[in-house]
Amino acid sequence: MVTLRHFSPEDAEFLQKSMYPDMTSSEITEMIAEWNSCFCQGRCFEMFAILSDQRIVGSVSLYEHSRSVASTGIKILETERKKGFASETLTLLEKRAAEKGYRVLLDQIRADNQASIRLHEKLGFESDGYVYRNQRGHEVVLYLKVLKTYRRQP
Repeated sequence: MVTLRHFSPEDAEFLQKSMYPDMTSSEITEMIAEWNSCFCQGRCFEMFAILSDQRIVGSVSLYEHSRSVASTGIKILETERKKGFASETLTLLEKRAAEKGYRVLLDQIRADNQASIRLHEKLGFESDGYVYRNQRGHEVVLYLKVLKTYRRQP
């Protein structure tokens, strides 16, 4: 079973070793503070540590595109893949997004990431299959899911 929590400054060393080796500890601490402001470019943004047995196994974000649409970005540490963490996390994040009033969840998946494509399709995400280049120059496919309605949280 996974749980989500916001990152804390105490996670900086772990993040440096496991995800951001090219950043200094102080840069990562600043990044965590930005994440915890819950805003990015004037929109709601949340970044969570994915925990299993109180260990960080990855990270996931929720970013507001509009009042109705949010996107997610999930990263499971390579050593923790194929253990069901991504599926559990996306299910938790879907509920959180719906509780915040979003009606559609969007995920941009690299066109060559067959494992992520299979996962999203298994969870009921849909795509028209159109491949385009994102801002980083990667070929990606958009996957969308209409969310169940939950009570909106402030």
